[in-house]
Amino acid sequence: MAFRNKKSLDELRINDDGFPTRTTEEQTKVEDSVIMNHEVLSEISDSISELLLQRKKHIQYCTRGLSKLSSSYECLDASRPWLCYWILHSLELLDQPITQFIAKNVAEFLIKCQSPRGGFGGGPGQLPHLAPTYAAVCAISICGLYYSQAYEAIDREGLFRFLLRCHTSEGAFRMHYDGEVDIRGAYCAAVAARLTNVYTPKLFENTGNWIKCCQTYEGGFSGEPGNTQIHGGYSFCGVAALVLLGEENKINIQKLLKWTSQRQMRLEGGFQGRTNKLVDGCYSLWQGGVFPIIHHILKKQNDQALSDQSWMFDRDALQTYILVNCQYPTGGLVDKPGKVRDFYHTCYCLSGLSVAQNFHEMNKENVKVIGRNENLLNTTHPIFNIGIDSAMEAVKHFNALDIPKVDE
Repeated sequence: MAFRNKKSLDELRINDDGFPTRTTEEQTKVEDSVIMNHEVLSEISDSISELLLQRKKHIQYCTRGLSKLSSSYECLDASRPWLCYWILHSLELLDQPITQFIAKNVAEFLIKCQSPRGGFGGGPGQLPHLAPTYAAVCAISICGLYYSQAYEAIDREGLFRFLLRCHTSEGAFRMHYDGEVDIRGAYCAAVAARLTNVYTPKLFENTGNWIKCCQTYEGGFSGEPGNTQIHGGYSFCGVAALVLLGEENKINIQKLLKWTSQRQMRLEGGFQGRTNKLVDGCYSLWQGGVFPIIHHILKKQNDQALSDQSWMFDRDALQTYILVNCQYPTGGLVDKPGKVRDFYHTCYCLSGLSVAQNFHEMNKENVKVIGRNENLLNTTHPIFNIGIDSAMEAVKHFNALDIPKVDE
């Protein structure tokens, strides 16, 4: 397969009908950058089959970042569990084994981020918050695959109490004590509860109905009921949470599919997070990752039109966008051409790339890799967004334990 030439890409450019706005001007700049990258690569090779994921550079970038967790990133002081998670998940996708020494050190560091009241804060001594709690539980689940004692880092009884205190009578979850309510909280709580086996129906009473009210007339999900601003991240959280609750029947799946499929950009091939916004590499997961979940739901509904070969988006185009436009020259991945690398975009670009490459349905598998065969990543779990093996081992470990007895 050859690279798309400038003429074919030009045909996909935005049409402002002769009335340019700031939005169309910014879109044009991005399209110019994408076209230029395709032109540069076409001069080096005439075949897209030569596209290469710079695996070694990305591993080096992530490994260096992991070694600085306790001494750097002052500007991200409230996001240290996130840094652990983003880096560890990137490494497992890249098939880079995590040593027992690293897994042990990460688990011990995350213990320092755990509040005596339950849940995890953004750093040692900080108040517990659902977002870093999700990140810490996911990071420990990854570590547990290499160092089984890492699972013991989670105070399950304290976690259960923390989740109970965040739950509201409407069924929503506050991000922290007396904090804001939005759909992220429901997702973070559901993931933490399911992975660690502290899930109970009482803990998530009315949550499914509350999430249902976040789906808008367009099909995507907003942050809370009554807010019509749909967002890719919110949509992923809402859909994934409902599946974890076993209440996916509450989703208007046809409207969701229509809205999500319209977020893949024609020229770039990546996804935008909202209508009329620019492409962003992180939505490779937040939007692209919704399709395996939709597929799962439609499969349960015995939809006869469902493909048994592929997710319902252009897998080739997304892979090409990430490989051509999101790889930073010295390692790490970025939002879009011209942006600076960071661990957040590295994690979610790789997660989306994994989704695009790996189609799994029951015992069927359809791997589709753009570029060289060695570009293939490990498979990410479409709900938790950690490696399949990490998720299965964590669930197996914690499901062997009793659900903590706390006053609900």
